[in-house]
Amino acid sequence: MQLFLMRHGDAGYNAHSDRERVLTDTGRHQTELMSNWLARRVTDIDLVLVSPYLRAQQTWQEVSKHFPEPRHWQVLDDLTPSADPQRAVETVLAYGELYKADNVLVIAHMPLLGYMVSELVPGIEPPLFATSGITLIDKHGERASLSWQNTPHTVS
Repeated sequence: MQLFLMRHGDAGYNAHSDRERVLTDTGRHQTELMSNWLARRVTDIDLVLVSPYLRAQQTWQEVSKHFPEPRHWQVLDDLTPSADPQRAVETVLAYGELYKADNVLVIAHMPLLGYMVSELVPGIEPPLFATSGITLIDKHGERASLSWQNTPHTVS
């Protein structure tokens, strides 16, 4: 299973709550840049798991323009910024198994994503994720490895 962990795009702060923050024009642009880059490397996504926060939902809307419809997508409360990383990983992997997904895209937040990487790949310090940044975790059986991590500033 390939787990593509993506942080939402850049979001503004003019909102009633953290849940309601919306993507900025820069966030949409960076998400489009990363989506184009990813679409040149991956032809389809089997399963998409997205945070319920508006900026993550909007990020998925942008990404979805670049891929065929996934077999399944789900909004998960376990993918919010302060969610438990171990539970988030267990939930993501359970959904991956349930839907027999080879390519899983997770759109969530910091610090959760960094901690999820550490849960999946023991011995790795939680990496930082730039907005719209994507990390690939290659998981085979009990083994997982960090294959790459890219940001809108490192792709062309």
